[in-house]
Amino acid sequence: MAATATGLCEFIDASPSPFHVCVTVAERLRSAGYTQVAETDRWPATPGRYFTIRAGSLIAWDGGASTPATPFRIVGAHTDSPNLRVKQHPAREVAGWQLVTLAPYGGAWLNSWLDRDLGISGRLSVLDSARDTGIMHHVVRIDEPILRVPQLAIHLAEDRAAVKLDPQRHVNAVWGDGRSPDFLGYVAQRAGVEPRDVLGFDLMTHDLAPSAVTGLGGEFVSAPRLDNQASCYAGLQALLTAKSDRYLPVLVLFDHEEVGSTSDHGAQSDLLRVVLERITLAAGGDREDFLRRLTASTLASADMAHATHPNYPDRHEPGHQIAVNAGPVLKVQPNLRYATDGRTAATFALACDQAEVALQRYEHRADLPCGSTIGPMSAACTGIPTVDVGAPQLAMHSARELMGAHDVASYAAALAAFLAPE
Repeated sequence: MAATATGLCEFIDASPSPFHVCVTVAERLRSAGYTQVAETDRWPATPGRYFTIRAGSLIAWDGGASTPATPFRIVGAHTDSPNLRVKQHPAREVAGWQLVTLAPYGGAWLNSWLDRDLGISGRLSVLDSARDTGIMHHVVRIDEPILRVPQLAIHLAEDRAAVKLDPQRHVNAVWGDGRSPDFLGYVAQRAGVEPRDVLGFDLMTHDLAPSAVTGLGGEFVSAPRLDNQASCYAGLQALLTAKSDRYLPVLVLFDHEEVGSTSDHGAQSDLLRVVLERITLAAGGDREDFLRRLTASTLASADMAHATHPNYPDRHEPGHQIAVNAGPVLKVQPNLRYATDGRTAATFALACDQAEVALQRYEHRADLPCGSTIGPMSAACTGIPTVDVGAPQLAMHSARELMGAHDVASYAAALAAFLAPE
């Protein structure tokens, strides 16, 4: 099935947290004939299509036509997005209001989270004596307007031109008026578990407004978490359509990019390198085969890109205008905030040419700090030459973002051509 703007909206609405992204992707992979393998199991020697999940990260590969010497072509993206996350002791009462205390995750644009109806999603880790570990992980989702972070009335502001938000004091959510139940107990109940059995949790808020195709001619997508679920969706669609007898296509979706990727399943972990080596070993290769494969492989770090903002054109590098609905973006930064160099730029440019989609080239202003991606750290952890690419959008890190509807298909087509070049 081809990538579409409507398909992207459905994907995002099904995936309010990194754990839900993995669930959504896993369901679609199984429908396409992929088999899940656990990292604790011995992997099958039979060539085929497989995936594995580590917490909020997922890796899938199509090894049906490969040998231990076949180079990898990898599309990498990330499952997490900036948001407001529930603190370990969330209950607080102030001036008669029951609050749920929240903390910003990543570079959340805090003002965009005010006055929105918020639900809760994430994961509960609960006692389960039937398992060897004694712990079971439950994905949880409450799509009801149970939380809201209220804006200060303009009449109470010291400076009506700008209210500066303190992430410690000003982003806690209203939960009740003094008669509401215990928050964590309520979430446990909705997840179908006993509150006393909850041993740990990873809970976060999500905006309840559904994703939508907007604009007079349906030319835009307005949605939460475009950064970076648009890349997860495009990468998944690319993997499902890519067929190659020269390369082994791989999709890796990392968690924790928005906070630096330093975790057991972020891009700075051993996850990708270990999985690639195990693919090689399961196919009958050895470490020498694995190291040779890495040298011949290429990775595309797929993250979103900054479209030129019509209200702030001066914030962009002159001569590098980036438009929505004008094709995917090659991202270059001389100090390696992006991993692209001339070699890898050429590889992605060729993929776009083969996919018959236009390519735009982006550089960040030299006098502004530049964000980064999984690209540089994935390249450093694996030694695989890497290119940073994306689809253009506005309002990055806002609770709701905007991209071009026609870019969804062209982005996925370029990534598919990258995974399986002619």
